[in-house]
Amino acid sequence: MTVSHHTLIGDMPEYKDLIPALKTTNGHFAKLMTDYDDLTREIEKIENNGINTSDEANEALKVRRVKLKDELAGMLAAEKNKDGDCCGSSCGCH
Repeated sequence: MTVSHHTLIGDMPEYKDLIPALKTTNGHFAKLMTDYDDLTREIEKIENNGINTSDEANEALKVRRVKLKDELAGMLAAEKNKDGDCCGSSCGCH
């Protein structure tokens, strides 16, 4: 079974313009993006190639990726809100 690729832009299309901009202007955000992309590739490699790992190890990778995604989402929401371009209370930045 092939696992689909999880890109941050694909998962958060509302930030499609902000993600590349923040990646070039914020070193910490860029580092987190690199970590997120690396983890995604590692998880996909394991799942798509049938590499034997324990369920616990695979789940630990996924938990790390979710934590990174949450941190990145928080940074994106804060940046969007900083510019006064918030979508309202439904985005979670309030």
